[in-house]
Parts: sequence; C-alpha cells; structure tokens
Amino acid sequence: MALNDTAQELKPSFSSSASASVTALWYVAPRECALNAQALPALTAGDCLVRTLWSGVSRGTERLVCEGRVPVGEYERMRAPFQQGDFPFPVKYGYCAVGVVEAGPQAMLGETVFCLHPHQDRFIAPVDRLTRVPADVPARRAILAANMETALNAHWDAGSGPADRIVVVGGGVLGLLVAWLAARLPGAQVTLVDVEPARAIVAQALGFSFALPADAPAEADLVFHASASAPGLATAIAAAGLEARIVELSWYGDGTVPAPLGGAFHAKRLQLVSTQVGGISPSRRPRWDYARRSAAAMALLADDRLDVLITQDVPFAQVPERLPAILDPSWRGLTAAICY
Repeated sequence: MALNDTAQELKPSFSSSASASVTALWYVAPRECALNAQALPALTAGDCLVRTLWSGVSRGTERLVCEGRVPVGEYERMRAPFQQGDFPFPVKYGYCAVGVVEAGPQAMLGETVFCLHPHQDRFIAPVDRLTRVPADVPARRAILAANMETALNAHWDAGSGPADRIVVVGGGVLGLLVAWLAARLPGAQVTLVDVEPARAIVAQALGFSFALPADAPAEADLVFHASASAPGLATAIAAAGLEARIVELSWYGDGTVPAPLGGAFHAKRLQLVSTQVGGISPSRRPRWDYARRSAAAMALLADDRLDVLITQDVPFAQVPERLPAILDPSWRGLTAAICY
C-alpha cells in the first residue's frame, strides 16, 4: 500500500475525532512549565497517529526557551516543527520525540518512528515528517537523532578528514557526538576538552581522548566549539593551528560573548565559522535533502556505547517539577529522557 493512500484505508485502531484529548508540555513562564490537555486534530490521509514512547530534552536550546531568552529577532527562525504558541510564553516546544504508529497508512502501522515534535503523549504528523527507527537502534537511544543530525551537519561544514588533529571544546551531548563522529575518521587524533573531569570517563567509553582546558592540545587542524561560553571559545581559538578552522556550534540566544580576536588570531589566519542544522551544509546540499540526512543520522545511532549519553529518565507526569532543575546550568547530567 502506498503511503498516500486514502483516508478510508486508515486503520480504526484509534478515533480520529478532533475531540480526542492528549497531554503536552508547555513552557508558560520563566523557568515554569506545565502539562496541558488539548484536542487532537483529525487524522487525515497521509497522516499518522503516534503514541510517544520517549522524548529527549535538548538542554541548550530548551534552556533558552525555558528562561525566555530567545531573541525577538529570532522568533520565527527558532520555531520548532509542530510548535504551538509564540515566544516567549506560553509555547509548546521540543523536537526529539520517538513513538509507535498506532493509526495511519497500512505500511506505517506498528513502526517505531522519530519526529521533530514537542513533548506530548500522542500526536499526529504527516508520514513525510517521520523517520523510521531501525531495528538495531533502541527507541530510547533514538531520541538522540536530532543531536546526531546537528553533529553530522557540523562535520560537513567543517570539512573534517582522516588523520586530522581535532579538538572539541565542550562536553555536552552535541560536543560528545561531534567527537564520536570525528574519532571514526581513520587516523584522526581527537581530544574532548571540558571543565568537568567526569567527562573523561565518557570520552574513554566513546573512544577519544580528554583534557581539561589548561591541558588542551595546540596546533589542531580543526576545532569545534560547543560549550556556549566565552572561556570555551577562548580555549577553542587557542587550540587552533596555523590557518585552522574553528567551527562554532554554540547558540547563545540573546547573550553576547566576547571573543579574543587579538593575539595570534590574525597572524595565524584563523577561520571562525558557524554551523546550524536548519540548513544542509552547502557541501552536501545538491545531493542531500532533510529526509536523507535524518535517516543517515538515525542509522549512526546503532552503537550501544552511545547509551552513555542518556543519564536520567523522567516520567512524563513529573516533568513540570523536574525539568527546571535539569535545564539549570548546574545540572551535571547529559540527556534527560522523558518516558511515557
């Protein structure tokens, strides 16, 4: 059966009536969130009803949303797929949902899928907005797909290559995935730099080296910065070798960050470039679309070692009470997985 079959071929395992109620997480005020009931839209041809199993908290972006620090000029660009409400508040936000298709085209029934959807216990999305989760990727780990897609795009923007000396500054989930991808390059020498000594254990588990900022390598061929801090950016610039590229993955919201562009920055002819997952890297754009990139990122998650990146499970009912602490900069975990 084709994926665009008619509405009459939708399986009746769930009522498609708009009166059906679901529960979603909303950011309602600075550092406040709530679970709100809402009506489910009607299920139409080409749509799937997904029962959510897990969703992941993207700490960097969702912290800015939770604190109301999305810049006014970025309100439209920062809208997530299927977002409801408007910045700053109230807003339904998130983009790391994994669930099982309960109704929709025959070919999709029972499939485990990933969707860039906010935290919600059931949702409806078009088939072409869903990425199948392969059998060798557990549903819980599949919540990392959005971060993996960002890391993959960053490497395309960076032009990473075999045998490069690569430094990644910032040991959050994104930095760790960037380093993990880099360590798969033949002959690459990869070092994660972070202020948290405990990240050394994670780096060892994922197959690359670790250093504190004071011991960061110098003369790197390529540097990724993912700490979202001024000291981290300074460390990244200092680690770069002659005519090296520094790829900035951090997003600072409405903050301003001093960058040490004196010293040897110009003499070393350094490049400081941005990367952002909203657009496919120009090096791949003629041949890749978002669906292909999403499927590639999902396939890369078939490595059991990546489970080390999920450090806490939170029942959906407890999210309003626990999420502000998880989004606080003092939290020492990596990814919080919301279980439904």
